[in-house]
Amino acid sequence: MQYVSHYQSPIGDITLAADDIGLIGLWFDGQKHFASTLLSEEHEERPLPIFDDSRRWLDIYFHGKEPDFTPALHPIGTDFRLAVWKQLLEISYGQTATYGQIARNIALEMNRPTMSAQAVGGAVGSNPISLIIPCHRVIGSDGSLTGYAGGTDKKQWLLEMELPAENIFHRTEKTF
Repeated sequence: MQYVSHYQSPIGDITLAADDIGLIGLWFDGQKHFASTLLSEEHEERPLPIFDDSRRWLDIYFHGKEPDFTPALHPIGTDFRLAVWKQLLEISYGQTATYGQIARNIALEMNRPTMSAQAVGGAVGSNPISLIIPCHRVIGSDGSLTGYAGGTDKKQWLLEMELPAENIFHRTEKTF
């Protein structure tokens, strides 16, 4: 069974989804790929400890602080997407990474000479657990914001909240 709950953030309403293992979704309402991991009619709204943990994480985060815990996560996707989302979890609060950097890390992990940054971009864009799996911290190699399923205006707001203003678009690649 899958369950949903809601959260009001400073930049838009959020829908949370969970199963018996952990959080399976966190989407800005109406975003691209909204509710992509929810089974069409097999979910119900119910209070759960995972939603309490997720709301506490979001409260800390939206007060401009780095949460010191991660709610139980259960992302649903292909092995490739799961590998990319695992890489996203390695991007620290206040840091950014590029699609190319993540592609290089995935190539090393998969023992391949190269990996397509575009393929990584597709996996990043389909991340079902926004914010906690920080896809908003991925930028173009030239420092551009590129896409974000929640909208580039939200991505910019999130990065400005996390990063000192002078560093938002002038990051060097971080090895993680």
